[in-house]
Amino acid sequence: MTEEQLEHLIRSSGAILGDSEILIIGSQSILPWLRKWAGKPPRAWPGVFTLSTEADIIPIDNDSKKSDLIDGVLGEDSYFHATYGYFAQGVSMETARAPEGWQARCYPLKSERTQGVVGYCMHPADLFIAKTMAGRPKDGPFLDAMIEHGIVEESTVLHLVPKIPNCTPQEQVVRNGIRGRFRKVKKDRGRADPGIE
Repeated sequence: MTEEQLEHLIRSSGAILGDSEILIIGSQSILPWLRKWAGKPPRAWPGVFTLSTEADIIPIDNDSKKSDLIDGVLGEDSYFHATYGYFAQGVSMETARAPEGWQARCYPLKSERTQGVVGYCMHPADLFIAKTMAGRPKDGPFLDAMIEHGIVEESTVLHLVPKIPNCTPQEQVVRNGIRGRFRKVKKDRGRADPGIE
């Protein structure tokens, strides 16, 4: 998915919901951050960041009926999906196991293409934690690339981990898992380039 396609989903979500704001979580929330941090001339990011054809969208008021509406009109196997090749999934605040205050750290994606609708895109550190908490093996390459390309810093992530609400003792183990992932990626990167300290 490209940022322009995400903007299309933001615009379309706002139109069908009658809202001027939505929240975006999941892998495609990283897109505006990549542009923001690309520099000049823009650096090339790995394809793993744009592989998904789905954006996870939360109605700003967390209304489950609105989430269902997103699924029905813009969701997988919808006419929209068949026409454009990408789609939205309506989700809720409870979908993401993210640290408290994650909404305040979002990037407000708004442009001419969103036609006044703002898509608040989850901060990469919160996204990293949410994906780690989900525990899906398929997210491993995405998480590793976030570390390898400097999208997330270990100190920032570890600072936020204790702020995950209602974290069970088993879920607290994620902190050690995060440290291990950072160590592994840095070690692998060092093997690939002996000049990296």
